[in-house]
Amino acid sequence: MAPSAGYWALGLLAFVSTASAAEEYSFNVSQFEKKPLEFNGYVELKAEQFTFDRHAALNQLSFFDQPPRDGFDRGTVTVEPDLIYRQGIATAHVLGYGTYLHDYTGNDRDTRLYEASVALQPNAQATYDLGKKTLSWGKGYAWNPVGFVQRPKDPNDPDLAREGFVMAGGNFINSFPGTLKTVAFTPLILPTTAGQNPDFGTADHLNPAAKLYLLYADTDIDLMMLGAGAKSARYGLDFSRNLGTNLEVHGEWAHVESATRPVVDAAGNITPLTSSATSYLMGLRYLSENQLTTIFEYYYNGAGYNEDEMRSFASVVHDAYDQYQLTGNAAPLTKLRTALAPAMMQPNPGRRYLYLRLSQQEPFDILYFTPALTTIANVDDHSYSIAPELLYTGITNLELRARLFWLRGARLSDFGEKQNDRRLELRVRYYF
Repeated sequence: MAPSAGYWALGLLAFVSTASAAEEYSFNVSQFEKKPLEFNGYVELKAEQFTFDRHAALNQLSFFDQPPRDGFDRGTVTVEPDLIYRQGIATAHVLGYGTYLHDYTGNDRDTRLYEASVALQPNAQATYDLGKKTLSWGKGYAWNPVGFVQRPKDPNDPDLAREGFVMAGGNFINSFPGTLKTVAFTPLILPTTAGQNPDFGTADHLNPAAKLYLLYADTDIDLMMLGAGAKSARYGLDFSRNLGTNLEVHGEWAHVESATRPVVDAAGNITPLTSSATSYLMGLRYLSENQLTTIFEYYYNGAGYNEDEMRSFASVVHDAYDQYQLTGNAAPLTKLRTALAPAMMQPNPGRRYLYLRLSQQEPFDILYFTPALTTIANVDDHSYSIAPELLYTGITNLELRARLFWLRGARLSDFGEKQNDRRLELRVRYYF
């Protein structure tokens, strides 16, 4: 994406200022040149304590065949090394991921490549990419309904790196002097085979996708599409605009030609429902004069479950669990867990949500300290999660964070039927 005219103006101003004050200031071009080899990343230690809601539907569905427990502790070590190598017109990028986890089930480890790609840039207007990449389509902070070619974010931690998909594509940019300042076109092919991108969708499809970016009247606009193949065809748009120095508004709109979700009726019959779905998001970011950052978003998930469908699911799970306690017949719960748990255990499987995050930089002049508060609420059933957070960055390359999640809601509601009532998280991250 080409920089806006404002960035070019700032760069020109910096150059002129430096040239006119050469006797007072020194300018070392090498400090701003990209290094041929960059290696960085982080190592993270995380401790978590989960407090279960043993009467919640998702808890009963997950642990009915295990000894009862009120919660558990988990420790995780994560490493994410990031390597960039530049030579001529070529840039290679590798982002790794490794984790070691210990909890009541024992030890587990996982290693994978999040990204491994090569980009060729023969000139400033064209770039060609091949390999495994993580794209970021959409302007939303917590959700991206237009994120057709990427894995979904975790709204509780939207900034976490995510594993990419193997693809081939390019990016072609042109700038203009008028109201339409920049146009960029990004075509992609994201093939699915038995060995490539198997979790993107069904195999043996090329899955063409494209994004058209416009910088029009100081508004960022994206038009995107994904052709029918491993998934149904879908298309959407997003926008972002600064209304002032400290206020930005953004939005997304997406339409999916065919989306399927399994639903269960009061008798326990599971039926897949397939229909088109339209989703959208509206949000804003505001930075006050005293450095309070506010992020607010409303998300309508057209492919999600409405309130009646979610209430029916929770009620059926409770009935099946009660019968299991009386008769020992686990078949209904096993069936429900197989067919519905993958969808219902998504962070936000419902239809309408609100997201609010408040973060205050260095309150009361406490240096390097940032407290925050994040709330996600289901608009339909009024259940919610609330997470206070403390962040300290006063030690070089070290980040300390503590968060506590509370989940609240009536029985048969979204957050009221999740596995946990509370989760405490302590994190130490060292950047290298």
